[in-house]
Amino acid sequence: METVRAAEAELMARLPEGTLMQRAAAGLAATCARLLTGRRGRVYGSRVTVLAGSGDNGGDALYAGAALARRGARVTAVLLVPEKAHPGGLAALRAARGRVTVEQEVGLADFSRADLVLDGIVGIGGRGGLRPEAQPYARAARRGAVVAVDLPSGVDADTGEVPGVALRADVTVCFGTYKPGLLIDPGASYAGAVQLVGIGLEPPAAEVTALQHADVAALLPVPGAESDKYRRGVVGVAAGSATYPGAALLAVAGALHGGAGAVRYVGTAAEEVVRRFPEVLVTEGGPAGAGRVQAWVVGPGGGEGVRQALAEALASDVPVLVDADGLTELGRLGPDALAGRTAPTLLTPHTGEAARLLAGAGGGTPPAADDLAASRLATARRLAADYRATVLLKGSTTVVADPGGAVRVNPTGTSWLATAGSGDVLAGLAGSLLAAGLAPLDAASAAAYLHGLAGREAAGEPGAPTTALAVAGALPAVWRAVRTP
Repeated sequence: METVRAAEAELMARLPEGTLMQRAAAGLAATCARLLTGRRGRVYGSRVTVLAGSGDNGGDALYAGAALARRGARVTAVLLVPEKAHPGGLAALRAARGRVTVEQEVGLADFSRADLVLDGIVGIGGRGGLRPEAQPYARAARRGAVVAVDLPSGVDADTGEVPGVALRADVTVCFGTYKPGLLIDPGASYAGAVQLVGIGLEPPAAEVTALQHADVAALLPVPGAESDKYRRGVVGVAAGSATYPGAALLAVAGALHGGAGAVRYVGTAAEEVVRRFPEVLVTEGGPAGAGRVQAWVVGPGGGEGVRQALAEALASDVPVLVDADGLTELGRLGPDALAGRTAPTLLTPHTGEAARLLAGAGGGTPPAADDLAASRLATARRLAADYRATVLLKGSTTVVADPGGAVRVNPTGTSWLATAGSGDVLAGLAGSLLAAGLAPLDAASAAAYLHGLAGREAAGEPGAPTTALAVAGALPAVWRAVRTP
């Protein structure tokens, strides 16, 4: 968040004192007024509690509280650090006939019965979770909506980590630019609906980005008049085993909808694959004897044959996506297995597989998967650096990191994708985009985006259990939707 603070300082130097805070407070108050009107029909007479910490974050909340008080809301500000309360915001609230308290019992009582709570406890500079004086508010019962000021208090703005107790918001109003912690779990799950308020900020290029429809549409391969199946790319899929033949079918299903012109399958499930997908090219043996492809997908349900398949694919001069059993084998081999590659490698682990990869890189005991899930951004970055490969870390928030430092988070995921075989579909889809010519960062990001949309499409609204094959079947519809202006 140092870049955001620097941009704020540069802007404040060009504006009259207090202008930036007034812009932020005005946008915050407008959002709160809309919420109150939607819930109660009006702002007048609403109970509003402002949890005000120190510094500018508390000032934003106090000024917004003052604006609501001028519209007839009954506003109480609870000063959690009274000696550091923002003097201008405090004066504005008192001038608007707002009430101020420093007593914990009074504050908790107001919090529990408020129609709306403004969380201005900690801003983007906060670290280490909520302080003891604020923790009771994270645990207390409430009846109204909580609106976080720029970031839910207790969430790390840079990483989305929640190192201690945090306040869960229904809406987060962020100023100038989205903070990474609002996009990455576990922090994202505390943010609720996120509303961006423009304050004239011009931050530098973001360290973490999230693609939208237009971004993905620009990446998706579209055949031209001179295209044939080979010019569009051929993706090789080495997947499945006697124990997991379905993994081959699902990876192939994802690959068929991923933009490449043809899919070439090698593995023990050839008969099942051709019966289900007669358009697939089948080759006996492993990747080394399969003929020319533009990318390989290795590992889904690979079982006992994955060691040889991975070695042959990595020896090729085309991009290789490694998933599932292939990642377990790569974790055993360590980063040296990729050291001589001239073509890119894309790794698609969940946190359990990430733990094995990190153990392979460090030679130690695998870290706990839960710990890695709690620090998703750091985990993806570390894997990308250790293996010099692009990493798509699957989970409640999918994070894509490349060895050059670029990071993207996927905004389309759904919990209905937590179903057997979903990752096999994603692997085939991403591998097909690689074969169609996309760079690993783009292929992984676009695949995660489409996969998330397909999961939503397959589950329907408001959502119901679905299957991985249904997710693969929904890919053409969401591909068309993304490319529709």
